[in-house]
Amino acid sequence: MSEAQNECTQTGKPARRFRDFTYRTRDSWSRARRVVGKAEQLPGKANPRFIVTSLDAQRWPDRARYKELYCARGEMENRIKECQLHLFADRTSTATMRANQMRLWFASFPYVMLEALRRIGLAGTELTDATCESLRLKLLKIGARVKISVHRIHISMASSHPFQTAWRLAQARLAPG
Repeated sequence: MSEAQNECTQTGKPARRFRDFTYRTRDSWSRARRVVGKAEQLPGKANPRFIVTSLDAQRWPDRARYKELYCARGEMENRIKECQLHLFADRTSTATMRANQMRLWFASFPYVMLEALRRIGLAGTELTDATCESLRLKLLKIGARVKISVHRIHISMASSHPFQTAWRLAQARLAPG
């Protein structure tokens, strides 16, 4: 049993090891490249990953390069996918570029609002890292009674709403003055 497998078995948590090495293909690469390998042992299976990079090893140690660059890129790709799938940013098939740009703006505006809701209104709650789809389903797409008067809007939620504490906290943090 490897060191990582042993650690994962003992703790029940993923165990990661990083190694840096040089690799060159026979045909497709003109020179040797640096490769960062991440060997991760999850409960029940291995999860290896490799990154080919030209970044300086002194400036970007293996673990930092993997976590701060590679994982950040993957997280950004997740946010783009979130906009396309859940906020309908993929509907840019009109005849003019101007109309497509307008559609993309209309899809981007809700993302900016939901990101602010996550960052400011829901900081420190169980919904801090929730996806746009989860926020839409758990906080925005709810049944409530809405009373509108000249001076205010009064929203009454059901007392059994599971995220009412997070909803009220976000409302208090985002309310003006």
